Amino acid sequence: MPKMKTNSGAKKRFTLTGTGKIKRKHAFHSHILTKKSKKRKKNLCSFTTVNPVDMNQVRELLAMK
Repeated sequence: MPKMKTNSGAKKRFTLTGTGKIKRKHAFHSHILTKKSKKRKKNLCSFTTVNPVDMNQVRELLAMK
């Protein structure tokens, strides 16, 4: 049986933490930034973890078990 391929888009968007959680970036921080407050933009630029509900789906895309 052939090996599972990692989804190329997911490979670029997600990274693993040391404890096994998956990090992701926030959306809505790429354009139309003039109408967004400084506080909102500052919070959007940080990383966050993937919700546990979506964890299995992201693990499948990353070809992890």
